[in-house]
Amino acid sequence: MYKIELGKSGLKVPTVAVGCMRISNMNEKEISAFINTSLENDANFFDHADIYGGGKSEKVFGDAITPSMRDNIIIQTKCGIRQGRFDFSYEHITESVNGSLERLGTDYIDVLLLHRPDALMEPEEVAKAFDELKASGKVRHFGVSNQNPYQMQLLQSCLDMPLCVNQLQFSVMHTPMIQSGINVNMYNDSATSRDGGVLDFCRLNKITIQPWSPMQYGFFKGCFIDNEKFPELNSTMEKIAEKYGVSKTTLAFAWILRHPAKMQPITGTTNLTRLEDCLKSADVKLTREEWYEIYRAAGNILP
Repeated sequence: MYKIELGKSGLKVPTVAVGCMRISNMNEKEISAFINTSLENDANFFDHADIYGGGKSEKVFGDAITPSMRDNIIIQTKCGIRQGRFDFSYEHITESVNGSLERLGTDYIDVLLLHRPDALMEPEEVAKAFDELKASGKVRHFGVSNQNPYQMQLLQSCLDMPLCVNQLQFSVMHTPMIQSGINVNMYNDSATSRDGGVLDFCRLNKITIQPWSPMQYGFFKGCFIDNEKFPELNSTMEKIAEKYGVSKTTLAFAWILRHPAKMQPITGTTNLTRLEDCLKSADVKLTREEWYEIYRAAGNILP
């Protein structure tokens, strides 16, 4: 698998990240196979959050890795979501990181993201937390999740380190990031910019976009692969997948990787076969014609 630089961090990472949201109920043997399968496919970047499995996802992962493995893997986790609210306070960020470090059984986190925007964010307070976490060696790099350009600019105005990541929902069935750019100056609904031009902003500022739910449609409504609701999309993907000798799962990730923004999509499966299919996508380079054919088959109309 080829590598990309994560934002302007200097950190080289595999172009597909392994999502750990659903690993909380895996037993020792299953989690070991999950990690080893990822590493055997050159995928050593693991994405966590303090809320995944109520903290259990971090715990089972931490229990499964050995000290010798730690230097060969990259751990990203997120904080800021609490019961009934979001919280970017200095106290919560630092406490959350300490909790993640304990559950993961490590003394540092490679990348920390702020999860979901906090309407009450005070950038100076976040900066204080980030500065202390970096100075202490507890966190090496920082980013955000689900934020628009102005939210990132506001936060960045108080930081001494660059934000290297913005984690955003994106798949062939969830494309608002690119639709408004295709439908510039049009009256149709697709011309509406719902994110302030976050895709172009991240590209201009060298912030890596990490697409979450690469095989989902809507907001956690389900997978579009082999879904009877989307016959044209699945027929088109099956035809193109056969050409490359891969599965439709692989193709869904390859479609994202074909975009020149150098995104790092995140897997969301614990099934080892599907996980390997996701990771194979780095070896597939779609043509421009195929990319647009899949885009149109998903129900998008070009102006």
